[in-house]
Amino acid sequence: MAKNTHIEVKGTEIAIFKAEMDDFISLTDIARYKDAANTDIIIQNWLRNRNTIELLGFWEQLYNPDFKPLEFEGFRKQAGLNSFVLTPKRWIETTNAIGLISRKNIPAQPNGHNANDIAFAA
Repeated sequence: MAKNTHIEVKGTEIAIFKAEMDDFISLTDIARYKDAANTDIIIQNWLRNRNTIELLGFWEQLYNPDFKPLEFEGFRKQAGLNSFVLTPKRWIETTNAIGLISRKNIPAQPNGHNANDIAFAA
């Protein structure tokens, strides 16, 4: 893996790293702009949104031949319900997703493929 690079956006430093042939952007760094003390909650709230689930699922269907569409449908049906909680780890493990990764050396720091991060930052 190549060394991380960083960009600064609105005074917040955001890590970008390369995994295989793709660039990934730290969702935790982006969430830190909104609420530095609760980045995990910011990311979980973003993941439980139906539009987010549909975007991630669409991206995975296009670029991931090992994506599990039936598991994705289960998340899609629950998205937006008050009782629905989704973590990056659960999304990755259940659907075999590759568009989000969780770096093992930094607990609870999910990183998204650059195409997915644009939606998160919006």
